[in-house]
Amino acid sequence: MTDTAASTPPASSEAIVTAPPITPPGAAPLCYVVDEEASIRHFLSLVLHGSGVDTMEFADGAAMRRALEHRVPDLVFHNIPLDASDAAESMMALGKAGLRGSVQLMSSRGAAVLEHVKNIGNQQQIAMLPVLKKPFETDTVIKILEELKIGLPAASAFRLDLNEALDKNWIEFWYQPKIALRKKQLAGAEAYVRARHPQHGIVMPAAFMPGAMDAAVLRLSELALRSALKASQNFAKLGVNLRLTVNISMADLIQLPVETIVTSVHPDPTNWPGLIIDVPEEQIVGDLPLAVEIAKRLEPINVHMAIDDCGRAYAMLAGLTEFPFAELKLDRAFVADCATDKVNAPLCKTIINLAHHFGRTAAAMGIEKAPDAMAMVSMGCDFGQGFLLGLPMAEERFISLLRQRGAAREPAAT
Repeated sequence: MTDTAASTPPASSEAIVTAPPITPPGAAPLCYVVDEEASIRHFLSLVLHGSGVDTMEFADGAAMRRALEHRVPDLVFHNIPLDASDAAESMMALGKAGLRGSVQLMSSRGAAVLEHVKNIGNQQQIAMLPVLKKPFETDTVIKILEELKIGLPAASAFRLDLNEALDKNWIEFWYQPKIALRKKQLAGAEAYVRARHPQHGIVMPAAFMPGAMDAAVLRLSELALRSALKASQNFAKLGVNLRLTVNISMADLIQLPVETIVTSVHPDPTNWPGLIIDVPEEQIVGDLPLAVEIAKRLEPINVHMAIDDCGRAYAMLAGLTEFPFAELKLDRAFVADCATDKVNAPLCKTIINLAHHFGRTAAAMGIEKAPDAMAMVSMGCDFGQGFLLGLPMAEERFISLLRQRGAAREPAAT
């Protein structure tokens, strides 16, 4: 079949839904993601969950059409495969199911077949979005959600006192996926602080961290540590053992009773994935002997220190005779445009090599473009985080994503 020869398929029995299932009251918006490539499905799910949208993933249109018997989604991302009749039949099924949301077709196919399938959707009175050509990046998906007004509202710029937020239990921690770059698999998550104000909604750290008193920041650091330990337990209940990361300054790390807090939750250090504590590079090199001492002290309880915003103190780190730091996290300023920048690229490669020289891992922060992610893979970088790979999301949304991943791994019933 050629791109121009695709024809409208006859309606099949699997495409008929007698009554559109009703979306459960209070449920998050649901998006069906249909693509034969698992990496594309997982990428879209990471972005959508981070934006407050639940997903169900399908390798082909037939599986999606069967799911319509249980719930009609609010949005559909549907790839057009080599056999375009599969996508065409999906459009007919969505029309019969009474889809009130929109359909986003996506493909690397020729324009003619894309428009053909889109026209079938229009005939079914489905809201068909402009066809999306592959490859595309995260900001494209975010823009679609914003235009459709689906998912989380934009964070508020409302100013907030950190002590007040702590006293009133407005602080919560969101988790950004950490991806093993070569395997394209979820390997961990990093905690990022947010405030949830009763009137102003989600408030970003820029609204309450600048100017915060040291005592309040210390309280926040302890809360971050305790929250990560609890989240790790919650994820483990789903059968997912992820090593989480929290950000704590050197000053707070000196004052916090980390060993007491951790062992109260995990007395056996071998019975959990462990925890990573990110400390900025400038604070590490500010007192290297102390940083080494703390890192070595925490290792027996399965807590490991990582050097965050790494890249400017290479000479000092390379000169260490012992290296108890678990990971070097490349500064996002160096990761940006590393695929083309003649200064950033060799610097990133040098830091990655340094980590591997000491038998440690390297992680690239702030990956926002596909070429930069590919460059990191070619340089041998182990992990990546950033806008391209997944947004920070509330713990319940992260759990929703993990549940979906678990369901996808379960064998189909016979």
